[in-house]
Amino acid sequence: MRALIFDTETTGRVEPDLIEAAWLAVSDLKTLEVEEQFVQRYRPDKPIEMGAMAVHHILEEDLLDCPSARTFTLPENTAYLVGHSIDYDWGVIGKPDVKRICTYAMTRKLWPEVDSHSQSALMFHFSKDRKKTRDNLKNAHSALADVKFCRILLNKVILAVRPSSWEDLWEFSERARIPETMPFGKHKGVKIIDLPDDYRKWALNNLTDMDFYLRKALES
Repeated sequence: MRALIFDTETTGRVEPDLIEAAWLAVSDLKTLEVEEQFVQRYRPDKPIEMGAMAVHHILEEDLLDCPSARTFTLPENTAYLVGHSIDYDWGVIGKPDVKRICTYAMTRKLWPEVDSHSQSALMFHFSKDRKKTRDNLKNAHSALADVKFCRILLNKVILAVRPSSWEDLWEFSERARIPETMPFGKHKGVKIIDLPDDYRKWALNNLTDMDFYLRKALES
């Protein structure tokens, strides 16, 4: 099985369009040896929002000679996509039929005591040389830099979970995504298991746009 550690840079928050994609292809869970590396910029069909530009520093004129964002496709032999909040990047590329492993969800599950589970914060948390980490993170918002950092975090997760296969790791990621507390509403912060039955039924029947994993929690 081959997994891609994957990240994108985009036009912004509103209906984001792809402007950069990067991935590292890995198969061996024990070593996470990089078999192939990919990075490419793309020309979007819409302007880049100023907020996004301030983060990744990619200008529209940088992309004039790049291929269209519509041309991006994953390699055919991709079994898993791995990333920090991978659903965002998966959505940007059109939600292809591939299993997703979320390092954000897994690190939150494994290390709940950390005050921030952003990729940069976790790099500092695990660092043995924070000055060096600070220097490395100065390029944290290029897609290629982000997948390299994500590989480091993925290794930390694998050492903690000891999965026997990529499928085993995906199953752990799926469990880690299921919330343990209600994230909004009048019962915000209440453990799912402690929610009143009438509220649980109301939420399931009326919140039609509910997150898939919250629905799983309420149905359990």
